[in-house]
Amino acid sequence: MRVLIVDDEPGIRKTTRIAIETGGHAAAEAPNGLRALKALDEENFDVVFLDLKLGADDGLEVLAKLLKAQPTLAVVMFTAYANIATAVEAMRRGAFDFIPKPFTPDQIRAVLAKIEKTRALETRVRSLESELARESPPIDLDSTEPSTQRALQVAFKAADTPASILILGPSGTGKSILARELHQRSARRDAAFVTVSCPSLSRELLEAELFGHVKGSFTGAIADSFGKVAAAEGGTLFLDEIGELAPEIQPKLLRLLQEREYERVGESRPRHANVRVIAATNRHLAEEVKAGRFREDLFYRLNVITVVLPGLRGRPGDLARFAENYRKFFAASVRKKLTAFSPAALTALAGYQWPGNLRELRNVIERATILASGETIELCDLPEEFGIPADPTIAVGARVTLDALEAEHLRRILALSHNLDDAARTLGIDPATLYRKRQKLGLL
Repeated sequence: MRVLIVDDEPGIRKTTRIAIETGGHAAAEAPNGLRALKALDEENFDVVFLDLKLGADDGLEVLAKLLKAQPTLAVVMFTAYANIATAVEAMRRGAFDFIPKPFTPDQIRAVLAKIEKTRALETRVRSLESELARESPPIDLDSTEPSTQRALQVAFKAADTPASILILGPSGTGKSILARELHQRSARRDAAFVTVSCPSLSRELLEAELFGHVKGSFTGAIADSFGKVAAAEGGTLFLDEIGELAPEIQPKLLRLLQEREYERVGESRPRHANVRVIAATNRHLAEEVKAGRFREDLFYRLNVITVVLPGLRGRPGDLARFAENYRKFFAASVRKKLTAFSPAALTALAGYQWPGNLRELRNVIERATILASGETIELCDLPEEFGIPADPTIAVGARVTLDALEAEHLRRILALSHNLDDAARTLGIDPATLYRKRQKLGLL
């Protein structure tokens, strides 16, 4: 690394330079802030060692100027006037670390090794983010549908406030994507965005994952854990599928929201939390409250700002654009020249019910892109169920008989399923009952 030493004492500069160069790095010197800024103007540096008491200059003021000139600098402050308050202030203003005088060469080399490790991790993170961007389709949070536009406008207005946000909508509609976008549009964007999947663990393990635990508090707790709330400190805690949160944990979450306090499992000392909570669910929480499965006070505490994302079937104006975005992305990823969808394929996409919403659309277009043999995605490149046109007159709430509604639903589930057993599991009935219904409705 290129290192600049800024100190008004020649002896300190020489000692520091020897320690730096014996560690395999290049070093330059500057006796004051003006010379340091001139050096930065002439070449790039990775690290600056900066004296807090710099003759007539105030080291903290020089720190601000250095970081303004080159924001990626790792600035290490050192001084004979070391105290905790000065160290905290230097770190608050952007210093990477703080070394008190007198220091040893090993201390200099240790902080340089720490900077190298941090830089390597930052490079790895950028590489992973770039890789992820190449593997994931671009996020599209626009809509031509007025109801969806209104929902997104409400969400984005609330993004940069401390208010809790509740995102409702069927599975696969992009609730987690919207939650992350809200975090990016908030003042907490530079802190962590931490996701907790509420139905993924047992009650005991979920509580420990959420709030943390102390060693020995339950079987398997072999070490202390600070939990997801602590990991999200200063940032956003996203509670995915909160409608499935165990009743025993709900009052503890309510305390977190109301009092900003929580306790680790096995510990009685309350801890303060500075987190913004965004929650999402595909359940109707108001109905869950009526049924006694979800606390009413927690529901109202979460329900400060509510955003409803409709299913893809309720966004016909957006469907073609989403499909086109996925086509372009996956065609590029598999290096195919795919210019369009055929009229028959577009008709089939538009007529499909999309029970899996955006997640299902992505999978369907990825599959079609792989299977396409020409420059156009054809109807035959889509899954078999797309050859069965949906009856637009038969939908929930339409003026049709229950038999017609049931027949249409069975037909779609059968088309989506691998076999009869799979369809029966989806419908929540046994295969024999499914056979009788098919026979009664003329679907055999």
